[in-house]
Amino acid sequence: MFDLESIFAYPRIVKTTVDIPENELQDAIKFARAKTKREAILAALTDYNRRQRMAELVKFSGTSDTLLGNAAIESLDAACLGKRKSVPRNRGQKP
Repeated sequence: MFDLESIFAYPRIVKTTVDIPENELQDAIKFARAKTKREAILAALTDYNRRQRMAELVKFSGTSDTLLGNAAIESLDAACLGKRKSVPRNRGQKP
């Protein structure tokens, strides 16, 4: 028999059974500041996937002629910070 509520309520969620060492799961709960095991596992998967996507992007680092390099970005940041410091700010005061 199918659990119809879970099929229709969460069409993109996959339920599975996995043997995870208890100490690893407790560490994941602690580091993710999760309230449940599900939250901890989801946080770990999300972080892992994000890191893998970043690793894929690093492969393309320095391969584009149209993207700014690190030095150009840092000089733009410095220029923007210089402009911000010279602009007077209204800190809660009415003009």
